Amino acid sequence: MSVNKLILGDNLEILKAMGNETIDLIYLDPPFFSNRNYEVIWGDEGEVRSFQDRWSGGMEHYIAWLYERVEQMHRVLKPTGSIFLHCDWHAQAYIRVQILDRIFGLNNYINEIIWCYTAPANVKNRFPQKHDTIYFYGKSKTYFFSTDNIKIPYNQETVARTNRGAGDTGLKVKGDAEERHKNRLDKDGKVPEDYWIDIPRIQGNGNERIGYPTQKPEALLQRIIACASNEGDVVLDPFVGGGTTVAVADRLNRQWIGIDQSVQAVKVTELRLDRQRGLFSAPFSVQLHKYDYDTLRYKDAFEFETWIVQQFGGVSNTKQRGDFGLDGKMPDNTPVQVKRSDNIGRNVIDNFVSAARRYNSGIAGETSNDMAVFGYIIAFSFGKGAIQEVARLKLEEKIVIELVPVDKIVPVAKKPTLSIEITQSVRTEKEVWEIEFTAKGESAAGIEFYGWDFNYDAEKGFRAEIMLDKDGRQAAKLKAGLHTVAVKVVDNDGLEGVEVIKLKVNGTVERK
Repeated sequence: MSVNKLILGDNLEILKAMGNETIDLIYLDPPFFSNRNYEVIWGDEGEVRSFQDRWSGGMEHYIAWLYERVEQMHRVLKPTGSIFLHCDWHAQAYIRVQILDRIFGLNNYINEIIWCYTAPANVKNRFPQKHDTIYFYGKSKTYFFSTDNIKIPYNQETVARTNRGAGDTGLKVKGDAEERHKNRLDKDGKVPEDYWIDIPRIQGNGNERIGYPTQKPEALLQRIIACASNEGDVVLDPFVGGGTTVAVADRLNRQWIGIDQSVQAVKVTELRLDRQRGLFSAPFSVQLHKYDYDTLRYKDAFEFETWIVQQFGGVSNTKQRGDFGLDGKMPDNTPVQVKRSDNIGRNVIDNFVSAARRYNSGIAGETSNDMAVFGYIIAFSFGKGAIQEVARLKLEEKIVIELVPVDKIVPVAKKPTLSIEITQSVRTEKEVWEIEFTAKGESAAGIEFYGWDFNYDAEKGFRAEIMLDKDGRQAAKLKAGLHTVAVKVVDNDGLEGVEVIKLKVNGTVERK
């Protein structure tokens, strides 16, 4: 399986398709065992279906649901790999004893990490539960671990935080106490213990906030990825959620794979990755249930030919010379021709038959007119003339040509359309106007959400300032001058449309 890839689908089926011992590090933050409606965060069909599957039984069913996925994760981990499983109090004991100890073995248990945080709590009959548990297991005793990039720099703030974690008053230590603490630290700083009190939860107005309620802070994932992998290693997150794992892995020059059953999770993560793209960022791909017709129809011809022949189960021709004008062959050597076009005509059939005769003569010594299938032609659609000629060849010459539409090989859909209106503009201060925009997307699959880039730069690409807008209404404060605003709409298939508008703001708002 290729890396640097976001995949929409059931992680169990995708994990089963992955090769043995191909992953260096796995972090998973699976849905907690709480059976609450708030677990349905995105609300799209994939997530709701997963929620219902998970809760068709009680605790035993939940553990069985998670067990078979962790079992596959163990298989794909390299011997030097490790897994960090993030859970809360609802099922943590069951997860450790009934899943991790059984699959990874007691001897490969490394740490129970307690991530502590603070948040308002209105409880009167117990202590507020303000921590999560992260279980750390190795695939074997040769698991990789490095403290080089996770040490906490020594300073007064660190000492104060450490004292608070130990139950002291929180005051900065002085004199002999400070010196004793220094002596326990090396020159580069302190290795975190197995209780982490220095990484706060994401605040409601935090810069990292993307609108995902259970989003984990980047500092948390940075510590995990930095200690358990090297640059170039492959990091897997099978419950990608808000995309923190792959965003951090990408920034730390790791390769990665992210999986989620929610269209919105995958597409919001894609926007998040796009927003942090740099000149030297590695490319990544997104695998959806359906492919956008326009993207396939107008992409590079040779790239499309190679890809669609492979999707069809054949071997693409990479030579482009001495190939009789053909684009590939099936495992039984039957030739394949690809036309990246619609409504192909009879002339394509005539040319293909001539090329296939030469090809078949070259591999079989002579042409046989009673072959089961003489060849395949792949195209987006076929005209009446082509269809009639194929029928004539089969009836009169016993030559069987199969016409294969692209959408019979891979599911294809039309991307959503989008329109934008300026619904209101108000001058709020000198040379500044607040402008209200309304976006309206249309798709047969249904619209999921909108993303907004109020400072769009075509060279840099779409960098969403607003990632998850369900209503298509936003307001932005713009100074006098020229502005370019881009809006992206995502439908229930994960396909997207983009509209770019240019504005001139100067006393009035004029759409250019």
